[in-house]
Amino acid sequence: MTNKNIEQGDTRAVIYCRVSSTKQKTEGSGLEGQEHRCRQYAAAQGYEVEAVFPDDASGGGDFMKRPGMVALLTYLDAQPDKDYVVIFDDLKRFARDTEFHIKLRREFLQRDARIECLNFKLDDTPEGKFVETIFAAQGELEREQNRRQVIQKMKARVEKGYYVFHPPVGYRYAKDRIHGKLLVRDEPVASIIAEALESYASGRLASQSEVMRFFESKPDFPKSSDDGSVRITKVREILERPTYAGYVEAPNWGVSLRKGHHEPLISFATHERVQERLKGNANAPARKDINKDFPLRGFVLCDDCGEPMTSCWSKGRNKPYAYYLCDTRDCVSKRKSIPRADIENGAEAILRSLQPATQLFDLVRAMFIDVWEMRLTEARSARKTLESQIKDIDGQTEALLDRIVEASSPSVIQAYEARIEKLERQKIRLSEHAAQIVPPKGRLEEFIEHALTFLGNPWFLYEKGGFAFKRTVLKLAFAEPLRYSRDGGYRTAKITFPFKVLADFSTQKCDLVEPRGIEPLTSSLRTTRSPN
Repeated sequence: MTNKNIEQGDTRAVIYCRVSSTKQKTEGSGLEGQEHRCRQYAAAQGYEVEAVFPDDASGGGDFMKRPGMVALLTYLDAQPDKDYVVIFDDLKRFARDTEFHIKLRREFLQRDARIECLNFKLDDTPEGKFVETIFAAQGELEREQNRRQVIQKMKARVEKGYYVFHPPVGYRYAKDRIHGKLLVRDEPVASIIAEALESYASGRLASQSEVMRFFESKPDFPKSSDDGSVRITKVREILERPTYAGYVEAPNWGVSLRKGHHEPLISFATHERVQERLKGNANAPARKDINKDFPLRGFVLCDDCGEPMTSCWSKGRNKPYAYYLCDTRDCVSKRKSIPRADIENGAEAILRSLQPATQLFDLVRAMFIDVWEMRLTEARSARKTLESQIKDIDGQTEALLDRIVEASSPSVIQAYEARIEKLERQKIRLSEHAAQIVPPKGRLEEFIEHALTFLGNPWFLYEKGGFAFKRTVLKLAFAEPLRYSRDGGYRTAKITFPFKVLADFSTQKCDLVEPRGIEPLTSSLRTTRSPN
């Protein structure tokens, strides 16, 4: 290494300063403080500072994972004919890993760059190298100890039911008086994710691609890129997370699934249905042109072949026109368009005809109450059965834990642990079901009002609802899809059981019972009643 520049008094210097996280950079003055002390040192030594290279990442000990350090080495490589002094504040800022400390020293030596530390005298003698290595090893020990302590604290939090990682989309952290740092809903994204998960579990969104398009259609949902797209990997991650069901886990730390303290977006049963669909979902994505323009597409069948009708827009001379049509091969009605108004006005007329007479509503209300009381009794009995099953699972888990203690084979222990995890998931499902199977007070009135509103005027709900709601009304009102003939219009619709019962009541001839009753008339003569 040449000392030519040092003798001439024009030594060039660069400063390297580092903090371990972006938070330390933004909330503290670590980088600024290090740079200030290094500049003071350079001025005292008569060095001319050419550049400063900051880092706000630890790199896990590997200096090649630090952008600032990589930039510094590149800067030195770009000027091989110049000698530099690299100044840093503390030996721990240089490297907190013995192996990488030695490698980094070698990198600077190959570039004829001398390193100087403000609080440690670097010496190339054997004794100096030994002391330097000891200090580097001490820094590595502190880093590993800090890492272990952080993991232990985070693991303990997860074991208590708290989420400790970066908040998933739809959640944010907030300070809670009892729980401390706790996940809370981040609206409106939380509601968007809840709707997507519920829709995927029910099959309304038939594939991950449809979930992706659903997210892309929501302006408030955070996009993966500037073009408004959402990555399919992000969709998969959201669908697989038990966090949205109110549960936490840390498999890498040996923490199994358990109930969390944060508010869930969906039930655990819904989460399980999502996982089942992810494992066996082979549905093709729905077409993009099934939208609010054609709410009856797929629900109206061609009367000639019995296959669902499709729909399309046809370009006219002055404006586009909407049509329904059959596109089935060999059908006599293939590609013969039917104006959208004919299809939809006919279906609307059928829905309007389902409105029952007002006087039947008291009877329907009484029927609902009787059925409700019967189901409530059944629900209480089912809850006792579920509680018994939960106790049985607890017993099986205790037995398996005893076997793990006695087992010595790693494969046997692993099998027992997998069985315990399966039992724990089953227990979670049963516990959630037991907590929800008996409806709370006031649910009866809420249920009756919604049911009577639908039975009283399904057309009103169909007219006011959106595309998804219209499809729901059709499925609840009709037992089978409607059949439409190009020549005769709609065939007789097969309505669902509640409307069929109300229709039967409406068509029967009912007379009020006379005040005298329905028993046969008796004689007006006085009679003597037998004691028996």
